[in-house]
Amino acid sequence: MRSYDLISIGSGPAGEKAALVAAQYGRRAAIVEMAPRPGGAMVNTGTVASKVLRETALVASALRRRPIPGFENSVPKGMSMQQFMARRTLVQMEEHDHIEERLEGSGVEIIHGRGEIVDEHTVRVTCDDGSSHLLTTEFILVATGSSPARGKNVDFGHPAIVDADGILELERMPHSLVVVGAGVIGSEYASIFGELGVDVTLIEPRNALMRFLDEEVRNVLVHGMQDVGIELRFGHSVSKVEGLASGGARTTLDDGSVIESDCVLWSLGRNGNTRGIGLDKIGVATDERGNIKVDSHYRTTCASVFAAGDVIGFPALASTSMEQGRVAACHMFGIPFLTKIADTVPMGIYTIPAIGAVGLTEEEARTGARDIVVGRAYYRDNARGRMLGDDQGLLKAVFDRRTRALLGVSVVGQDATELVHFGQLAIHSGHGMQHLIEMCFNYPTLSELYKAAAFDAMAALAAPAARSAA
Repeated sequence: MRSYDLISIGSGPAGEKAALVAAQYGRRAAIVEMAPRPGGAMVNTGTVASKVLRETALVASALRRRPIPGFENSVPKGMSMQQFMARRTLVQMEEHDHIEERLEGSGVEIIHGRGEIVDEHTVRVTCDDGSSHLLTTEFILVATGSSPARGKNVDFGHPAIVDADGILELERMPHSLVVVGAGVIGSEYASIFGELGVDVTLIEPRNALMRFLDEEVRNVLVHGMQDVGIELRFGHSVSKVEGLASGGARTTLDDGSVIESDCVLWSLGRNGNTRGIGLDKIGVATDERGNIKVDSHYRTTCASVFAAGDVIGFPALASTSMEQGRVAACHMFGIPFLTKIADTVPMGIYTIPAIGAVGLTEEEARTGARDIVVGRAYYRDNARGRMLGDDQGLLKAVFDRRTRALLGVSVVGQDATELVHFGQLAIHSGHGMQHLIEMCFNYPTLSELYKAAAFDAMAALAAPAARSAA
């Protein structure tokens, strides 16, 4: 029976980073993984694969957004899904190689098979050939990730009806697509396929998409979706999705209306991958979504068992999962390297246009009775923004009216997921309006939007004083 200091069940971002931290500080760490190669959903089915498709879509539509007279400016028709996804395999292989090199270089052992908790210090690994063996460990990290939730009355056995794990395995590019669920994943795929010229209908049971975002930012995204022809159906639930003998699918809404399409993507929520991994044997319960409750150290109700990543629920981002894994490992072994995740966690949503957000939105600040002033900067007023052909983009900065500290930033437009990090640093370091005004930015750059937003907020502060003087 082999013995370890840490066994991570799952090799996604949380499991990988936890094992690396433990190994780098002299602990013997191992990862148990069912898939042939590491990376979890981040590499194998979700983040990397979908972002490769997004970049391909932007390249294919670049001339439509920034036309050159005399050049064809439409997305090529008749291409197969495999052609559009040509770079996916290459990028995934490179990511697999990098992860394996990091783990091997740090002395982390990868054990292939299905991991199951036997007791608080023992994991059983069952291999593909049916054989099994026991491993003992001081600590266990559950980093098994999540899987797409599957709705009732949805015929997932039909090839035209897929979830987020199956959408990229389609044999051909659909001419029409119904996306059920306007959360992050559903909105991203709707944007990508809309950009490729696919006839997309996005259905959302609530009255808006991604309501955790700033309302103005959401509106820019909605307009961007509508500009490429995406039909938005808010306030409608789906009663049934069935496959057709012709090869397509039929979606029936709660009002009785019917939409026929080449393909349906069901994207309403995800469930933690916790069934059958032995949590009941150590008294660790899960919620209705299969997610595990943890404390601030990512420890479960069993002292030697921690959990991190998608399996603990929101925000379920690759970026936060990495940090959760690192923090969990540090608390397991008393390592002073990283004891908590910074309060300013950015969010990157890879829709078209992209969205980046950090800190408070205007709505959150006002709901919290904060006295604020808002500064806005538009891509159309920025030289770099005009070069990129982005005339709808917006950077919105929320400042404390009294201290002028930066409280939050929301960006929608080109490179929003990159731009948001400057705002994250400014919030974390306590810099605010005056700092942004004094800074000198390269020209022409989108980073200048921060300076423009600070000037806009400063003008808003000065306006009441000017009116009073008059």
